Amino acid sequence: MSTSIAGLYAVTPDLAETDALCRKVEAALVGGAAVVQYRNKTASAALRHEQASRLRALCKDHGVPLIVNDDLALALEIGADGVHLGKDDGAVADARTRLGSPRLLGVSCYDSLLRGDKAAALGADYIAFGSAYPSHVKPDAVRAGLEVFAAAKRRFSVPVVAIGGITLQNASTLIAAGVDAVAVISALFDAPDVREAARSFTALFQRPT
Repeated sequence: MSTSIAGLYAVTPDLAETDALCRKVEAALVGGAAVVQYRNKTASAALRHEQASRLRALCKDHGVPLIVNDDLALALEIGADGVHLGKDDGAVADARTRLGSPRLLGVSCYDSLLRGDKAAALGADYIAFGSAYPSHVKPDAVRAGLEVFAAAKRRFSVPVVAIGGITLQNASTLIAAGVDAVAVISALFDAPDVREAARSFTALFQRPT
C-alpha cells in the first residue's frame, strides 16, 4: 500500500447508487488515481458506511489509500487509510491521536498558511488549499490564488494538495506552482470516460509543465 500523496487525488461525487459509484472509482483507479477520498454529503449514515466499506476493499485491491472525508468515526470503523478534516470537522490533534500511525491525516487550510502551520505542527500528513478555481461543487468556497500554493510549497515539508474547480485545462498551472497532488471531483467523475480522464490527469505529473 502506497501512502504517498502525489498525483491525482480522486474525490468521490455524491452518488446514491453504490455499484455505480464503485464502477466510477475503479475506472479512476485503473486510470492512475493515487489516492481516493470518499465524500458524500447527502447520504444517510447507513449508506455512507456501505459505500465507504465497498470502496475500502476496492482501493485495497489496487494498493491505493482510501481517505474518508470529515468523519473520523467512519474512517476508524471501516479501517480506512486516513481521514480528511475541514475546519468544522473536529480537532486535528484528537484525530492524530486516534488515527495512530501510519494512517493518514489531511487538513483543509483554504487560503490560510497560518492554518497550514497549525495543521503541520499537529501532525497532518498533507495539507490542502483551495478553492484554486471557481467550483461547481462549492460555489461559495474561499479562493486560494497561485501565490498561496507556491508559498505553501516553500513553507511546508508535508505534501500540498490543490482542490476546487480543477480541470485538465488548468491543472498544469497548479503543478507548475509546485503542488504535489490535485484533488478532483467533477472533471474526473463527470467525464464521459473516467479512466481516460484519470490517465490524462496522471500524465500531467509525468512530463515537464
